[in-house]
Amino acid sequence: MPTSILGLRTTIYKVADMNRAKAWYGQAFQVEPYFDEPFYTGFNVAGYELGLIQGEKPDAAKTDNVLTYWGVENIDEAVAEFLALGASEHESPMNVGGEIMTASVKDPWGNVIGLIYNPEFTLN
Repeated sequence: MPTSILGLRTTIYKVADMNRAKAWYGQAFQVEPYFDEPFYTGFNVAGYELGLIQGEKPDAAKTDNVLTYWGVENIDEAVAEFLALGASEHESPMNVGGEIMTASVKDPWGNVIGLIYNPEFTLN
């Protein structure tokens, strides 16, 4: 029986300091957690789950093998807002075809946060 993939649901970031990360992500994404327990904090970001869990590895040991891109209306403004909150630049804004722009930043715990402006994307 084939599996029916329903689309993306959750992106989870591992952090060393849950309380500080909860405050940082709340400010960065301008949303309060809807689920807040010591083992997991969940935010609803425009219908998608952003989750935080306690990280076990040192921040420096993280890799960026997988990127999740969060949609934004203006890539340069979004990057500037994250940098103002203490994120560091990972990949500067670049055009990846047509009007589509991507960039990425690293949160204070070394997690990569992808940002994308894509006027061609619509939810089904």
